[in-house]
Amino acid sequence: MSLAAAVNEAPRGSWKEMWLITLGHSLTHWYPATFYLLLPIIGKELGLSYSQIGLIMTCQYLAGAVANIPGGVLVDTVGRKGVLMATSLFWVGFPYLLMGFAHSYLMLLGCVALVGFGNSLWHPTAIPTLARRFPDRKGLVLSLHSMGGNVGDALAPLVVGALLSVLTWRQAVILNVAPGVVIALLIFVFLGTMQLEPKRPASPGRQSLRDYFRGLPELFANRGLVVLATSSAFRSMTQNALLTFLPVYLAYELGYSPFWVGACMFALQAAGFAAAPVAGHLSDRMGRRSVMMTSMAMTALVLVFMALAGKSAAFVFFVTVLGFFLYAIRPVLQAWLLETTPKNMGGTSVGVLFGAQALGSAVGPLLGGLVADRYGLNAAFYFLAVTIAAANLFIFLMPKTGAARETATT
Repeated sequence: MSLAAAVNEAPRGSWKEMWLITLGHSLTHWYPATFYLLLPIIGKELGLSYSQIGLIMTCQYLAGAVANIPGGVLVDTVGRKGVLMATSLFWVGFPYLLMGFAHSYLMLLGCVALVGFGNSLWHPTAIPTLARRFPDRKGLVLSLHSMGGNVGDALAPLVVGALLSVLTWRQAVILNVAPGVVIALLIFVFLGTMQLEPKRPASPGRQSLRDYFRGLPELFANRGLVVLATSSAFRSMTQNALLTFLPVYLAYELGYSPFWVGACMFALQAAGFAAAPVAGHLSDRMGRRSVMMTSMAMTALVLVFMALAGKSAAFVFFVTVLGFFLYAIRPVLQAWLLETTPKNMGGTSVGVLFGAQALGSAVGPLLGGLVADRYGLNAAFYFLAVTIAAANLFIFLMPKTGAARETATT
């Protein structure tokens, strides 16, 4: 019996693997984060309206929403996870190289759609891989992986902003593709042969399409998957509407220079960087539900305080506090999802989660903009408090047997 259990157990991962995957994750966030800095410059050069600029980001998120579930299918039916992660990272960075040669709006939309497709492959591959290779520390490991994304989000605007002071935006995007290519090659070389399980016919790391589609109806009937995906969609509405309108508020209402706007956005991400491992560790010890509900409740409360603070120095303080709670729950949510769904459907489960998040990301800024146009920019923060509160309400619907399911499914 012990021998059979050992055969069915995924090989334990090394921390070197984890840090390399985390570094790759930071670059999948690095490239989109740099694009926020380039959008005003590109929009001015191509003579784009505000709605056309907004459509660029909507196109990227919608492409990711469409591609996440097919990406999950590919992950769950292909064994070589390292190759998929290297492909995803290259696929995210390469379209930005193409943008350096784009002179039409349609080509620009095509490039950002490719970015959305590439990003859709990373998370369904990396997150289940880390969770299975570190089964007893998945909350902590996924929080470190999430922390890599925060590093990319925080550092990219600072580095690319410095490049733009001496280079044109086209030169900057061409030079910027080099780190992604290097890390993609390292992942391919060192993790290219990585399997979730030893090579055998019943390996959950790789399954036939027949077996996959046989288990698909059960997956979509999983209550935990539906609840967590819906909650995550509302959370993404909050996060991406905040990333859209917080810089506008700092610049228009508080009169901050671009440097100080960037510094505040860095503080938001840096707080999330600190929060992720703390939340991940606590969720391993205290349970996912309590950490999730506490973090989202505090996020809603801080957003209300931000709206009440108005044009004061306290507003900037609450921005930092907000980052701590808003980004803390990402790895907890991912770990909880993988505990409520079958192991051999991990890629598809994460694909569904990130597809729902992409839809929320596409809708949130639009709804926030409508609220701001009608009631003022300050009202947008009240709106975001409502969306994160809605995300929290869905957690009450989560079944309480998620942890047990992880050991029951194979």
